[in-house]
Amino acid sequence: MLNALEVFTTVVVGVMVGVEFSVLFVVNPILDALPEDSGQLGHAHGGRMLGAVMPFWYIGSVVLVAVWAGAGWHHHGTGLVVTAGALLIVSVVMSVLLLVPINNRSKTWTPETRPEDWKEQLNRWLRFHYVRVAVIIAAFAVLVAARS
Repeated sequence: MLNALEVFTTVVVGVMVGVEFSVLFVVNPILDALPEDSGQLGHAHGGRMLGAVMPFWYIGSVVLVAVWAGAGWHHHGTGLVVTAGALLIVSVVMSVLLLVPINNRSKTWTPETRPEDWKEQLNRWLRFHYVRVAVIIAAFAVLVAARS
C-alpha cells in the first residue's frame, strides 16, 4: 500500500510540475507573442482557469506527501520525503503571499480596465513563478530520490 501511495504522490507532483513548467516556458511565451490585446486577455483567462484548480493541486500535493511521510516514517527515504514536503510548503506560501495577489488582480483585467503598470505586474508574477517552479522541481526530484 505504501508503494502505491509513493507512486501516486510522485505522479501527482510530477504532473503539477509539468503544468507549471509548461505555463512558464510554453504558454506564457505564446501569449506574449500574440498581437495587440490578445495576450493580455489570454493571461487573464489562464489566471481564472488555473487559479481555480491549482490551489487544490498544491494543497493536495502537500497532503499526499505528509501522508507518505507519516505512513513511511520508519522506512528508508523518509527524510527526503519530509524535505520534499517542506519545499512544497514553501511553494504554497510563495503562491499565497506573492503570486495569488497578482493573479487575482490580473484575471479581472480587460484592455479597458487594466492598470497602466499591468505589464510590470505580469513580469513580477513571472519572476516569482520562475522561483516557484524551481522549488517544485526540487521537491519532485527529492520525491523521486526518496523512492530509490
